[in-house]
Amino acid sequence: MKRIGNILAFTVVGIMFVFKSYVIVIGQVKPVLVALNKNEANMAIVDPGTMTVVGKVAVGDGPHEVVLSADGKTAFVANYGNQQPGNSISIIDIASAKELKRVDLAPMIRPHGLQLIGGKLYFTAEANRMIARLDAATGKVDWMMGSGQNGTHMIAGSADQKKFYTANIGSDSVTAFEFQAVPPAGSKITHIPVGKQPEAVDLSPDGREVWTGLNVDGMVEIVDTAAYKSVAKINIGGRPYRVKFTPDGKSVVCTMIASKEILIIDAATRKETKRIKLESIPMGIVFSSDGKTAFVTAGQPDTVFKIDLISGEIKGRVDTGKVPDGIAVAGM
Repeated sequence: MKRIGNILAFTVVGIMFVFKSYVIVIGQVKPVLVALNKNEANMAIVDPGTMTVVGKVAVGDGPHEVVLSADGKTAFVANYGNQQPGNSISIIDIASAKELKRVDLAPMIRPHGLQLIGGKLYFTAEANRMIARLDAATGKVDWMMGSGQNGTHMIAGSADQKKFYTANIGSDSVTAFEFQAVPPAGSKITHIPVGKQPEAVDLSPDGREVWTGLNVDGMVEIVDTAAYKSVAKINIGGRPYRVKFTPDGKSVVCTMIASKEILIIDAATRKETKRIKLESIPMGIVFSSDGKTAFVTAGQPDTVFKIDLISGEIKGRVDTGKVPDGIAVAGM
C-alpha cells in the first residue's frame, strides 16, 4: 500500500483501488426515506440528507402505512383503499423504484398497521378483525389470527415475534397476542379495556408498556403488559394521531392534529417535556436510529418535515405529494 498525499492506493490481485479521504464501510445501509401520498396512490422515495424526492412508485389506492427492510432495499405498503376497500400489499424495490409485486390479500380487506420482524411482515386486516403475516421472501401470507374486536387498526410487536398488540378503534380495547415461540405456537389472546377510540399504539423497547392514543378522550393511555391492565392516562389536550417511542425508550412522541404540534413526553416520569410547533398538521412519524431526528408527514399544506428533537428546529422539508401519511426510514 502507498500513500500519495491524502490519497491511499493499494493493489489487490493486480487491481489498484484509489480513495480520496473516504471511509468505506462494508455493508453500510444507504440512507433512504419513504412517504406515502394517500391521494396520489404512490410512494415517494426521498434522500433524507438533502430532503429531495429521488423517485415515485405507483401503489394501490389509499396507501396508509409503509415499512422498510433493515437494509433499506425493500419497502412494503399497505393499500388500505378509499371508498372501495383495499386488499393488497405492495412490495417495492428501492434501487429501481419499481413495484416488484402486489400481493392480493383477498378475502382480507383494509390492510393497515405494519411491522417487519425477522423477514416476516405482520399486518392488520381491519375489516376482518384480525392480524396476519406475510413472508417477505415468498410474498405469501403464511399465518393469520382473529382479534374478535372491531377496528383492529395499528399493530406493535416485540423483536422476538412472541408478543403483538393492536389498538381496536371500534371496541375501545388493546388486544395482546402472545406466543410461546414464533406464531402460531402456543397462542394466548387478552383484551384490555381502554378509553374511547384507541388508534395510535406502540410497545416500549423493554416490552413492559403499551402506550395508545385515544381519539375521543384526547389522552394517551398506558397499559402494563404484565398485569394486562391500564395503569395511567395522560391528558395531552387533543387527539394524538401517532404515539411512538424513541429508539432508546426514554421518550414518547405524539403527533398532535388539532394544535399542529409535536409533543414529547418523558416515558419514565410520564410528564410533558417539550412541544414543537409546526405549520402543517402532523401525521406519521419515524426516527433516526439515535432518536435525535424525527421525520414527520404533514398536511395542509402537504409536506414532510425533518426535525431536530433536541433543539426543536426544523432542519429540512420536502413536498412529496398529496396528503402524505405513512412514513419509514432506514440507514440513519
